[in-house]
Amino acid sequence: MATIQLTTKDFKEKVFNYETEKDWKYEGLPAIVDFYADWCGPCKMVAPILEELSNEYENRLVIYKVNTDREQELSAVFGIQSIPTMLFIGADGEPMMQPGALPKHLLKQVIEEQLLVPAKAE
Repeated sequence: MATIQLTTKDFKEKVFNYETEKDWKYEGLPAIVDFYADWCGPCKMVAPILEELSNEYENRLVIYKVNTDREQELSAVFGIQSIPTMLFIGADGEPMMQPGALPKHLLKQVIEEQLLVPAKAE
């Protein structure tokens, strides 16, 4: 499965509708949302890695991409100030933001140790 391009409308439908919900709520496979721009060098370096990971973790993880130039409202809502910035959403649904281009081994570590870990029973 390839990475999935999201518009602001798509994001509200598939990830989180920040206009109708005040508390974060995500119900889906663990996910990475990559906030990027076409002109960004580090973003271009990370893009093929994210494609590889989307295939490697097919049916266990979804990787979304948000073009910050086209989706300015969404970028503003999340306070994106540098790109790439990754929004990691684990199995527990809790979001974590991480600015910067991470190498593949670190992305895999986050996926294995943070995102695919089942939610803890309370």
